[in-house]
Amino acid sequence: MSTPPESTPRAGDSWRWWESRRLRYNIGLVVAGWAAWGLAAAAIWTLVPLIPFQTDNPEVTLFTVLIQGVLYLLFMAAANLFYLLGPLSEAVLRPVDVDGFRRRMFGLGFWFSLALPFAFPAMTLISLLSMVEA
Repeated sequence: MSTPPESTPRAGDSWRWWESRRLRYNIGLVVAGWAAWGLAAAAIWTLVPLIPFQTDNPEVTLFTVLIQGVLYLLFMAAANLFYLLGPLSEAVLRPVDVDGFRRRMFGLGFWFSLALPFAFPAMTLISLLSMVEA
């Protein structure tokens, strides 16, 4: 029975490395979610008074906040499923520089996941600006 060379990571090592960063990843998602919601709410509160009367004016109510919160929890669950692509890609690609690969993949996934929630306030802002009379 032979043992793998020291430079070859074992599957358990990979899993532990990725799982040790999951809390940081989820905290980042929570902070990004709150910041994105705050920007969307600020856009609504700032621009809605400038929109001429329409029946479809957006507003921030307790109901909309609860719905958005539940939807964001679903987004976070999906993001955590995609987080599993980290150890999976490492197992499939078998990089030579494992440590560098892990850091790059974690960084790319982390920053992409944190940027994604900001699509909502961007779309809200674009929609509201299109309703404001020039």
